[in-house]
Order: sequence, then C-alpha cells, then structure tokens
Amino acid sequence: MSVSDTNSAKTTGRDFTRVLANRDVMFALGVVMILGMLFVPLPPILLDFGLATSLSLAVLILMVALWIPTPLDFNSFPTILLVVTMLRLALNVSSTRLILSEGHNGTAAAGSVIEGFSRFIVGGDFVIGIVIFSILVIINFIVITKGSTRIAEVAARFSLDAMPGKQMAIDADLGAGMIDEHEARERRRILEEESAFFGAMDGASKFVRGDAVAGLIITLINVVGGILIGVTSRGLSIGQAASNYTVLTIGDGLVTQIPALVVSLAAGLLVTKGGTKGATNEAVLKQLGNFPRALYMAAALCFVVGFLPGFPFLVFGALAGGMAVLGYFMQGQLAEQAKLSAAQDAAAKTASEAPEDPLKEMLKLDDLRLDLGSALVPLINSPDAALPGKVKSLRSLFIKDYGYVIPPVRIKDDPLLPAMSYAISIHGVETARGELRPGAMMVIEPSGADVEIPGERTREPTFGLNAIWVDQSRASEAEARGMTVVDPESVVTTHLTEIIKEHMPELLTYASTQTLVEGQSKEYQKLLNDISNNAPMVLTQHVLQALLSERVSIRNLPKIIEAVAEAAGTTKNVQIIVEHVRAQLSKQICQALVDAQGYVPVITLSQSWETELMNAISRNGDEVNFIMSPQRVQEFVLAVRKEVQKFAEGDQWPAILVAPDSRPYVRSILERVSPMTQVISHNEVHRKASLKTVATVGP
Repeated sequence: MSVSDTNSAKTTGRDFTRVLANRDVMFALGVVMILGMLFVPLPPILLDFGLATSLSLAVLILMVALWIPTPLDFNSFPTILLVVTMLRLALNVSSTRLILSEGHNGTAAAGSVIEGFSRFIVGGDFVIGIVIFSILVIINFIVITKGSTRIAEVAARFSLDAMPGKQMAIDADLGAGMIDEHEARERRRILEEESAFFGAMDGASKFVRGDAVAGLIITLINVVGGILIGVTSRGLSIGQAASNYTVLTIGDGLVTQIPALVVSLAAGLLVTKGGTKGATNEAVLKQLGNFPRALYMAAALCFVVGFLPGFPFLVFGALAGGMAVLGYFMQGQLAEQAKLSAAQDAAAKTASEAPEDPLKEMLKLDDLRLDLGSALVPLINSPDAALPGKVKSLRSLFIKDYGYVIPPVRIKDDPLLPAMSYAISIHGVETARGELRPGAMMVIEPSGADVEIPGERTREPTFGLNAIWVDQSRASEAEARGMTVVDPESVVTTHLTEIIKEHMPELLTYASTQTLVEGQSKEYQKLLNDISNNAPMVLTQHVLQALLSERVSIRNLPKIIEAVAEAAGTTKNVQIIVEHVRAQLSKQICQALVDAQGYVPVITLSQSWETELMNAISRNGDEVNFIMSPQRVQEFVLAVRKEVQKFAEGDQWPAILVAPDSRPYVRSILERVSPMTQVISHNEVHRKASLKTVATVGP
C-alpha cells in the first residue's frame, strides 16, 4: 500500500468518525426524509433501498428484543416503533404512487423488491397472493397485535397503580438503613423509567395496530384503484389490469406487512417479558429445560402417536427420540448445575465464616466453647454424629426451664488436649474437663457403689460418681442390673448442661439482657426505661443474674420488669430489689419446689438460729451488712449440711425456710457448700402453697 493510499484511508476514517459524532443531525435528516417520501415521488431504485432498509430494521429490532436482559434496556422502543411505522407508511405511499402510475407496464413497475416478493412468495398468482396476504394480516392484526396491546394496557395500569407502594417501600428501606441514599436514588430512577416505559408501550401498541389497519386499507385502495385506472386510463382489459395491479399490490402489501409482523413480534416479546431477566432464549429454554420429566413424557406421547393408523411413524419416532435425548442431556446438566451451586454455596459459606480481620478474630472470646481431643473428633464430623444435635438442643432446654437463651456453643478440635479428653471453656477460660471413650458406654451405679462389670474404671465427670467404660455389647447387661448406661455424647451434654447452669449469671451479658428486653412489648420496654436509674438495663441485668444464680427461671420477664420498676422507685440497693422480685415470683418459686404429693418440703431453722442471724444484720440506710463470727458461720454450715445430706442421699432437695431479712445471707453462706439447696423466705411462700416441714436445723 502506498503512502497516498494510507493517507486516503486515514482521511476516510476521520470523515466517518465525524459523521458518527453528529448522530443527532443524521437522525433528524432521516426523519425529514421519511416525511419527504410522503410528497416527493421516488424512483424504483430508491424505493427498493427504502423497502430493504425497512425489512433490515425490523429484523434488527427483533434480534435486540430477543437478547436484552430486561425490557428497560430497550426503553427507546416506543420511539423506534413510531419511526419505523412512519417509514413503512411513507414507503407505502411511494409504492402506491408507482403502482398506480406505472402498473400498466408490468410487475417490474414498482421496483425489484416488490416484484421479487410477488414472484418468490406468491409465484406471480394474485389469488395465492391474496390468500397469503390475508393470512399474514389476520396473524398480525388479530393474534399478535391484539394480545400485545392488551398486555401493554394491563402492564401500564398495574405499573402506575403500584408506583406509590414501591416508593413507600424504598423510603422504608432507606429509613431502616437497609439501603443508602445512592441506592435509593437508583431504585427511584428505575421505578420512574419502568412506569414511563410501560405507559409509552401502552400508546406504542396502538401504532402497531394502526399500521396493520392502514396496510389493509392501502392494499384495498391499490387493488380497486389500479383496476379502475388500468381499464379507464391505460386501455387494459379487466383481466390484465386485475393481474398486473393485484400482483403488484399484493407484493407491496407483503413487503410492508412482513416487517410489520416482525416488529409486532418484537413488541409482543418486550411486553410479555415482564419481570423475567436475561435474554429471551435463556429465560424460555432454561425454564423449559428445568423439567426433564416433561420432555420424557412428551417423547413417550409422540412415540405412541406414531403407532396410530395413518400417522408417519418415522417422523414421530424421530421427534420422540430427539426429545428423550434432550431430556437426558438436560437432566445431566441440571445435576452438574446442582453440584456447582452446592460448591459455590459451600465456598460462600466458608468465605462468610472467614474472619475479616484476623487480629480482631484473635481477640474475640467465645462465650461457650467445647474443645475435643483428636480421638473425639469423629463425634462431630462423622455422618451419624449426634453430639452437635444434642448440644444444639440445650438451647431449647434452657429456654423452657429458665427463659434464658444461652449463647451458641462453639465445638472445635484442640490438638493440645489429650486424645480422649474434652474441655469446656466460658469466656475463654477453661472451666471443666473430662474424658470419653468413643465407641464405649459409661455404666454408673446410681447408689454410688462400685460397678461390678469388666471394663475401664473411671469417674463420671459431672457428679464424680463411680463409673466404668464398657463395650456396647455389655450395655444391656448393665441396664438389666438396674445401672445407668450413658453414651459418650450424653456424658458431654450432661456435663455441659451442669456447667452452664452453674455459670448462667456470667453468661447473661449486657448484650443478651438487652436482647431479652427488646423481645418484650413496647410497653414493658418503656416501663424499664422510665425507671429512675442512670442505667436501668444494667440494673435489670444484675437482678436477672441474681435470679439465675439461684436457678430461678426468668421466663416471666414482664412480671420481673414490673417488680424491678416498683422496687427501684424506693431504693437503689440491688439486693433489696432482688428480694422484692422474688416475692412477686412466689407462685413460680413454690411451684418449682412442689413434690409428688403436692407439698413444698422445707427445712426450718430453730428459734436460736433465727434470732442469731437477725442480730447479725446491721443496717445504715440502704447499706446493709452481715456480721457473724467465722466460727459461728462454720457451725451453722455444718448444722445445715447434716440435715440436707439426709435427704440428698435419696436425691431430695428440700428448701431452707428463713426470715426475709436473713435469706440473702443464708443463701450466700450455703452457696459454696450446697449449691443445689434452695433458700426461700416467708415472703416467697405463695398463699396457696402447702408447706411440709421435713426437718429443723437446731443448735
């Protein structure tokens, strides 16, 4: 290539770029030219170019309508529809002028495109042409255009009716902080464009309908007018005039109706797309291919129809085979997609569980954690692992018994632990430890005596009872002898349950207290906030912790909040408030202590102990102190333990009944030596409760 050719190519490229830069001017000139065709006669060559352009534009519009993801991506369609409709009508006027003025010269009078359609499609026979043209008009006018018009009307009405609700939903999401201002503006813009688009499509569908009607009228005018002109002005016979002008008119009608049919189809695809996202082929074929069984059933039906008398078996058999093969491949593809989706979900879950900030994750402490040695890992990762489910069920147990949602228990393996050991940690501090034997069963003698069964002797980790690990084959023998047989998962779960009960006050953090309160109705939340205290939530947390420390259920939280509000109006002493709350929960406390006979068994104190305990209490306003010599405290503990142990051997735990003022201090003294023993005051005995004194602590 020479230098001059290179420079010429560069100049041509710059000229083309300049033309593209002035697209608005070019579009305006195109519209003006369309209007000009209504008045200026066109030579056949220009008419051919215009008709070819109309057909090409119709195909282009159809392809775009097929491949756009959403209708809004082609929101200029109403404008384009108006332009191409006007183009076809202008070409109709120009072709009519040529047909009526030059039709007597033959079928080539109106250009090669019209002649080509008249010869190729209708074979030059105007009767065939009339039939085909009528069928195309019926398809376009009655089927496609009418359906598209109705869908566009309904879509426009529904879109406008739903607009206020969608606007309110956007404002609500913005107010709730679910979206930011930028996303809210984007969603409002899409909503406005959607309403404008469907409203415009409602009107644009009338263009398609009017185009079909105009094409039909113009065709009738051309046929009648052509025959009259041919006979009266051109000296043609009626047969010759009918042949020439009808063939030309039908060719003209087809060359305009086919693009109109294509554009009508594009309009129908747009308005029927609705909320479906993705290209039309993806949406339709994907949804049809999601049901391989439907393809199998259709294949079976086609196969059966092929055996009916008079039906071509080869055609229906081939069709049935194709559908069956397609269903088989679709089924395999769906299975692959399911595997891929599962892998992606697993990857996404792993990614979401991965710490965003490693340093922050290292500083974070688990409220509850269960660490397992290497030999115990199968308890959580084997296909039939029961431990995770049992640990998870503890949350329901504590909600039912104590009205308290324990934090999730994190279970993980710890290579630093001995292989057969497990450890329970609270807030990052190891609280308890035990050993298990996977595949074995723990046998416990309820009386605490030695177990006389061959096996590995051990101690039950929760209560320290004598136990032994035996093979599963000996479990039935131990049960027959009245012994308790426990699987390793139950050993861990029981141990974990008792540890949680013991540390419930520690696990009830400020955040969990706030969550409990927020779960109540707005009236109780407001009542709590109205308490004359600088930190009512902290006060509530301390009261709930005190109740849980004595294993009193906090499920009746509304009543507890009422009692806290009542007592907080007269005192700021948490201990006094707790005692007032316990008095309000008297029915619940007594109900938890009732025995099988309907009585509340209690151990009372002798008069001397009652008097000495009351004298040890010193008050100074809201400040209360308990002053008793260590020796007397020790003597009191021994005296109470002596009576309690008599019943503990039979797994009975009667409550200690004391005076209201001394109750918190008696509980504090006995908490370490007998945490299972309930200490109640006379104020906590419900009026309908039946007491039964089973023992008295004497001097």
